[in-house]
Amino acid sequence: MAAVEVIEVPEFVEPGHDHYLRLVTLETTPQVLRTGPTLSQRRAARRRMLQRRRRTIIVLLVIAGTALLAVPGHTFGATNNAGLSTDVANSSELAPGMVYVVQPGDTMSSLARMVNPVDPALARAALVRELDSSYVVAGEHVLIP
Repeated sequence: MAAVEVIEVPEFVEPGHDHYLRLVTLETTPQVLRTGPTLSQRRAARRRMLQRRRRTIIVLLVIAGTALLAVPGHTFGATNNAGLSTDVANSSELAPGMVYVVQPGDTMSSLARMVNPVDPALARAALVRELDSSYVVAGEHVLIP
C-alpha cells in the first residue's frame, strides 16, 4: 500500500517547483514491540503452574492426613482398654483429682487396688465416701479422691 504526501512548507520545496511530492510506503512487517511467548502461551503456562501447585497441596494434605491417622489415639488423650489415659496407665497408681471411667467388670475393690496398690482398704474407704455408695456402674465417671 502506498500514499502520496503533499508538502507545502517552503523549506521542503525544491527550487523551480511549487510543490514537493513524495511517495510514502508502509513497512511490510509491523514493528515488534515485545519478544517472547505470546499472551495465550503465558496464560497456558500460568494455568499449568497453578494446577501443579494445587496437586502438590492436595498430595501434601493426603500425606499429612494419613500420617495423622497412623498415630495411635492415646497420643491425643484417648483412653486405653482400662479407661485410663496413657500417662496414668503407664504409672502404677491413679493420682488424686483424676477422673476414671468405670469399665465393665470393675468393682470398688479393683478400683481401690488401682488407686493404692499398697493399701487398697484405705483407698476403698475413700472411694465409698466420695461416691456415697459401695457399688460402681460401668460408664460412671469416678473422681479419684
